[in-house]
Formats: sequence, C-alpha cells, structure tokens
Amino acid sequence: MIDNTIHKQVSEYYGKILKNNDDLKTNACCTSSAPPRYVREILPMIKDEILSRFYGCGSPISMGLKGRTVLDLGCGTGRDVFILSKLAGENGHVHGVDMTPEQIEVAIKYQEEQAQIFGFSKVNTSFHLGYIEDLKSLGIEDNSVDVVTSNCVINLSPFKELVFKEVYRVLKEGGELCFSDIFADRRLPEEVKNDPVMHGECMGGAMYFEDFRRLLEKCGFTTYYIVDKTPIQPNDFEIARKVGDIKFFSCTVRAFKCEELEDREENYGHSAIYLGTMEENKRYFDFDENYRFVKNKPLGVSGNVAKILKTSRMKEHFLVEGTGEVHHGLFGALALRVNPTQYDGTAKITAKILDEEAERYDIPAFMDNVRGMDKLYSRENLTTMQVNVGYKCNLTCTHCFLECGPKNSVFDTSTPLPLNHEG
Repeated sequence: MIDNTIHKQVSEYYGKILKNNDDLKTNACCTSSAPPRYVREILPMIKDEILSRFYGCGSPISMGLKGRTVLDLGCGTGRDVFILSKLAGENGHVHGVDMTPEQIEVAIKYQEEQAQIFGFSKVNTSFHLGYIEDLKSLGIEDNSVDVVTSNCVINLSPFKELVFKEVYRVLKEGGELCFSDIFADRRLPEEVKNDPVMHGECMGGAMYFEDFRRLLEKCGFTTYYIVDKTPIQPNDFEIARKVGDIKFFSCTVRAFKCEELEDREENYGHSAIYLGTMEENKRYFDFDENYRFVKNKPLGVSGNVAKILKTSRMKEHFLVEGTGEVHHGLFGALALRVNPTQYDGTAKITAKILDEEAERYDIPAFMDNVRGMDKLYSRENLTTMQVNVGYKCNLTCTHCFLECGPKNSVFDTSTPLPLNHEG
C-alpha cells in the first residue's frame, strides 16, 4: 500500500485545515479561467456543500462524453465527477478516486440526490477511497476508461510516474488524459518542494514543463497539447518570498493513448472538419490553444492530430481528409481557409460574407438581426462600429455594451461605443 509523509500532509491539509476554498493562500487551487458554457449550465445543479469545498485550477472537462466511462483522479467532494456524470448521461459512468476520507464522504452523501436532480433513474457514479498511484487495487481494469481527468491533484503526488503509468494502463486505445494542474518554468528548489503549505497550495509539487514532457513519454504518451495556460499570482507575502523569480502556471493539457504518434507535429497534408455533433457545443470545438474547429470549416492539421481524431472517441464527430503519404516537413502555421471566425487580419469582411456565414450556421442574417439602422448608432457621429462575427470575438471583448450571439443580437445603445475599438 502506498503511503508517505507528503500523502499524510496533503490529506491533513485538505481534510482538516481547509474548511472551504476561502482558506487558500494562493489562487493556484482556484479555477483560473471561466469554465465553458456547458459546464456553467450544470454548476447551479450541484449541491452547495460540494461546491464550497472544491479546489481546482482549471476546467479539464472534455466534450463528447455521452455514454463514455470517465475517471476523475483526486475527485475531492465530487464536483467534477457530478458534472461529468451529467455530460456522460445515464448510460455513461464516472469513477472518482480520492485519498481524503473527509472529502469523499461528502461526495458519497450526495450521490443519489445528484442523480435525481439530473433526472437519472439510476446512479452513474462510483467513489473510491484510495491512492491515484494504485488504481489496480481499486478494481479499475486495464483498457477500461475513455477519458481520465484531474483538477489540480497530480502535482500533489510524490509518485507522479506511477500516476501516469496507471493512467496509461487504464485508458483504452485512443483514450484521453485531460487534466488541469500547476506547472513551473524551472525545477523547484528543495525548500519549496518540501514545504507542507507550498505543497498543500499545489505549488510545491509543480511540474517543470520539460520534465513533464519527458515523464509522459517514459510512461507511454508521445506528446501533449496545451489547452489553456494562465499565470499564477501568490496572494500571501511569505509564499511570494519563498518562490522568488519562479513563474508558475495553471495549465489544462491533453494527451492521448494512441500508437504511432510522433514526438513532433509533422505535416502530411491532412485537414479535418468538425461535424458539429458534440452535444456540449455544436458550433465549434477547441482541441488546444492553436486549434479551433468551427463546424463544417476545413482546418489543416498535423499528422498526429489527424491520427488522434481518427482513433479517439472524436472519430464520430470529425471528417479527416488526406492520405498522409507525402511528408511536407514540420507542421507550421495552420492551413486555414479565410473565414470570419479565424482570419489573418487583412481579409475584408463584407455583407455578403456575413450573410453566407449566417446561412452556414443557420442563424438569422446580419441585417435581420440589426432590425433597423438606428440600432447601429450609439452616438450622433459614428466613429467605430463593431461587428462581432464569432464567439472568439465576443469572448475577447471586456466591455458590456453588446450582448452578441444567436439569441442576443441587438445593440444596447445605453453605453457608448469605445473609440478605435476592434472586435
């Protein structure tokens, strides 16, 4: 049985010292960016006690989970497990593993109630008290899981190699590891690694990016992809003093158990089209920080990504084109066709293009949305007019004069348009 001083310190910190997420001294164990809409819509359905004792640094909840088997490492009170169970549906199943009795007791207490809230006739979750380094002893079989996830937990393990080997063992061929955790731009000094508070705050076990890459490869994962990367700011002076110039990041990454992947992204002339069939988001799918697949839009992809899309559960949702017989060197800039969601900054967006895009995505035409030219003006002498042509543009804007999208598409003229604003 696995046990050591760090395990005991972490269990003590999360089970007895921290009463809720307000007790944290840094933002490392707090979600660094807003979760996607399909997660936000489920959060109000989760019981308050579960939410108040949630400690996570990202949103590692993938799409396309209907009917799948999912495993959450370090599930705590079960927040992500229950979100995953809603997405997996009654015919899917989600396992949660945690070593802290005080945490997992909360999760088990709400199992049946959460299933009822989701409208399920049966519970589709299982919780296991144990170590994420030893999943076999918990009865989780080889090649039995579609997706393994974890939220700011793997950094807490002193035996990370065992964790990744176990993940690789339980994943099916084409299975995905998608997790959020804390990374550093260098190897940590011993005084930081051995500090119990630093460890409890998820920074003492942060992985140096290059060591993480080497460790993944050693355990069977050839490459990985960064989905999101956010700097971490210590809120506590003593912690800031200890870490000095070390830069910490909260990252969501994904890796796949897929044979014949290469250690570099090579170009074989492949392209892929998202069919818009994942229930979580039918308009687009973000594979990582470089790839946004818009429904029905061909996008150039590397040989690795082509193999992943053809091997993993995503094969049901993508059309991959190209034989892969001719090698064109390293995969560089994305082979994009000019379109309003992803364009190079020099392309002109015309009314015709807007109408074509509206028809493609089955939304009202641009001028139908405007409902009168007077709605376009927010001041007597118009200096700048913004036209949001995609979700990415919407999410970039931080002002509130416009609620844009298929359901909210009329300008609110109560707030003036900023000068020289570019959407």
